[in-house]
Amino acid sequence: MPPNPPKSSLLLHRINTQPTTTYCQLKEDSNSDMKRPSSSPTTTATVPDAVARHHIHAVGPNQCCSAVIQEIAAPVPIIWSVLRRFDNPQAYKHFVKSCQVIVGDGDVGTLREVHVISGLPAANSTERLEILDDERHVISFSVVGGDHRLANYKSITTLHTGGNNSTVVVESYVVDVPPGNTKEDTCVFVDTIVRCNLQSLAQIAENLAIHNKQNHG
Repeated sequence: MPPNPPKSSLLLHRINTQPTTTYCQLKEDSNSDMKRPSSSPTTTATVPDAVARHHIHAVGPNQCCSAVIQEIAAPVPIIWSVLRRFDNPQAYKHFVKSCQVIVGDGDVGTLREVHVISGLPAANSTERLEILDDERHVISFSVVGGDHRLANYKSITTLHTGGNNSTVVVESYVVDVPPGNTKEDTCVFVDTIVRCNLQSLAQIAENLAIHNKQNHG
């Protein structure tokens, strides 16, 4: 595993601009008492301003936002080759049973229908690809329909190079709080799913990196 980079506190800083609108963004502030986004226990990676600016979300009065950070011992191109496949989320998302593209060919605006495994409070969701930036390694999608409880869910995932040829993955999101749930409960639930997805992505990418090194070593 790569050595831990210098420690910092990555926070979701809430900026009140209007009575009905809040903006959430990642911010480094060791003195802040704002909600800390979830991350793997060993991750203390910093997020450059150029990356953090992608993780700004407008948050309504009945919404919550959070972020999960995962450091992966593999270079950006290997991870991006898996992450950018909007048509194949089940490659690393274990909660996805199947996925079918229903509109588009993988560019921005493409719609996919995702079916999840049994045991979750959902059956399927229709998702739209909002951003696919191969140069900056940014991908974003929003949930626009389906049978689930995560209404108006939108996520943004970025990759940037960490230390020792590692990659830092940041995935942030905003979502409606379902009736009968609190903002904290909703974030805990979604954070758990996102964290599991990113840990799976890490395992797959690190295995690919080892395989590539053995083949070209």
